[in-house]
Amino acid sequence: MQRSALLDAARSLLSEGGTEALTFPALAERTGLARSSVYEYFRSRAAVVEELCAVDFPVWAAEVESAMKQADTPEGKVEAYVRTQLALVGDMRHRAVVAISASELDAGARDKIRAAHGGLVAMIVEALGHMGHAEPRLAAMLLQGIVDAAVRRIELGVAESPAAITEAAVGMALHGVHGGVQG
Repeated sequence: MQRSALLDAARSLLSEGGTEALTFPALAERTGLARSSVYEYFRSRAAVVEELCAVDFPVWAAEVESAMKQADTPEGKVEAYVRTQLALVGDMRHRAVVAISASELDAGARDKIRAAHGGLVAMIVEALGHMGHAEPRLAAMLLQGIVDAAVRRIELGVAESPAAITEAAVGMALHGVHGGVQG
């Protein structure tokens, strides 16, 4: 229970203040534990990040995979892949992952994040192959780049609404740069 409470506190801290907010004194304060008790569960901030990745990425990936399974066509799978990831932007787990991804981490934590992202990208490779892409793995990585750019745009709270950003990202994913041209 304490470990779970620490992870919940870490998610909150990351989503509210980024990686700078994730400190052991802040974790102790949020959970009511002594600072020394936090060290009993995690040896470092990177260890907290690694645990969050191990817990949260699979849940996020399962949501994306579930949405993709409901689609009947490769194009529908691509749309579900993009829409589901962008719908998760407001979720605290996602906000923590974004904060984590933007931070300076040790090599072990970065490797775990890369592996988790790789698993997410791997989900869409087959659909892109069915759509006729000669290099579906490369196409999947580029598609994830569209998603990542849309996530950053939503996170910035720019002039466009999250719905408009999502529609633009889906259009670009399915129709390239011509998909969003008006008139």
